[in-house]
Amino acid sequence: MTEPVHVIRKLEQALADDDFAWSLLLVGEDQTDKLATLTGDLRGSFSTSGEGKQITSGFSYWGIGPTIAWANATNDPFYLVMKAGTESFLRHWRKVKPHVDKGGFHLVSLGIGTGVKDRTILEDLRRDNRDMFYIPVDMSSEMLRMGTLEPVRGARFPMAQVLPVQLDFSIADNMIELAQMLTRLVGGEPLLYTLTGNTLANFDNDEELLEVITHVLRPQDRLLLEVASTTRLDDETAKAAADEYHQTRAFAEFVTSALRYNTDLKIDNERVKFIGEVEDDDALLVKILWQNDTDEQIRMGLPDHTEVLLPVGDTIRLYTTRKYSTTRLKKLTTACNLTPVEAIQSQFRYTRRPNPFGLELLLLAPASANAAHTLADDIWSQ
Repeated sequence: MTEPVHVIRKLEQALADDDFAWSLLLVGEDQTDKLATLTGDLRGSFSTSGEGKQITSGFSYWGIGPTIAWANATNDPFYLVMKAGTESFLRHWRKVKPHVDKGGFHLVSLGIGTGVKDRTILEDLRRDNRDMFYIPVDMSSEMLRMGTLEPVRGARFPMAQVLPVQLDFSIADNMIELAQMLTRLVGGEPLLYTLTGNTLANFDNDEELLEVITHVLRPQDRLLLEVASTTRLDDETAKAAADEYHQTRAFAEFVTSALRYNTDLKIDNERVKFIGEVEDDDALLVKILWQNDTDEQIRMGLPDHTEVLLPVGDTIRLYTTRKYSTTRLKKLTTACNLTPVEAIQSQFRYTRRPNPFGLELLLLAPASANAAHTLADDIWSQ
């Protein structure tokens, strides 16, 4: 008696050469649990500074409305930071890739974004590993569908080697389960995890997120981390960092989209506040808040058909981001037992005046890998 053909293999054959827009997705979470979490976060305590009610990272991109709003923001020609970030990534990646292009890595993309950076990485890695897998991971299934189009169609990466995973990778148990599944998938072959687009900065506790990821790295694995950087730490520069995100209406539409699509709150962009401050003397923190600056309380309907009162002055934190100093990056990587293999930093070039802001791309290895001394170690020692 012959062995039955596994459904996945049969499905691969069924979809071969089919020009319909099929996409496969491995769902790792119950979406009703995510909706309950979002609802609970919107019931937070009263706060005038965004420390009560909030939309935590991941939920900003969760659902078709926020996904479309994000796509619109990234395509806005007035959103110069996005354009400069894409251009600098290409320059930075060229200096990083010699460390990974001969290693036979598979790519695990944490937070897929537009997929443009994944396309660049895949094009280079696949030249030396035709059998590599591409595993994009995101809390939003809609973001996964949108983000995989660029690397799959643009880089002509075979769909049979793509496994999109819907999962909130900020949860430690989720990352452990993901890592165990990937080990069964690739065995001892190395994985290149990527956390690009300054995603680390969007979390309340960035060190905790980095620890969650570091915990699953094996000695042969690597982490590619991209963060926004700053060479100045003062109130004026913090205000400039906030203004950077306030320049385009499309970005304001994006940061309010999760609130717009999950509540009945009438959104007035005049009530959206962009606040910059120095955090712990080694980073710039930008908080984007909706605030009830009217003269009376507002009722807001929640996804479970209950209501919450928003007193005068109350806020809902919509988005959090940061710009890191080299000191903060060294502190984070040291705390998480990560060893720098390579680090490249450049300033933004889209302004006439000297700009303190830029992007830094770090290739990191777990301390257990005993990475050799490199130029990156010299950078940390400064």
